[in-house]
Amino acid sequence: QVHVTESGGGLAQAGGSLRLSCGTSGHTTYPMGWFRQAPGKERDFVAHITRSGAETSYADSVKGRFTVYRDNARNTVYLQMNNLRPEDTAVYYCAVMRFGRYEYWGQGTQVAVSS
Repeated sequence: QVHVTESGGGLAQAGGSLRLSCGTSGHTTYPMGWFRQAPGKERDFVAHITRSGAETSYADSVKGRFTVYRDNARNTVYLQMNNLRPEDTAVYYCAVMRFGRYEYWGQGTQVAVSS
């Protein structure tokens, strides 16, 4: 069992920035993903980062605005969100990937962007 905890959500104005953090229990390093779910919509992929942090991938909707990176010494993955838009409003989730699928999820952190 891996415990996942997100933090850093809040309210931002359009064009502003927020940084989300995701911590995991234990000392094992995993590939990690960020997802988001807006009200009334399905959960969507946002970003992924490999164990080493050398490779990342993003949804088209956030490319050039969001950056995922990690500090393995702190067992923490970050999502830096810049140039926020109202359509970025959602609950953001962090997930641990094991055996090729996202297996452990956090409770989510709310991000609200006002126009």
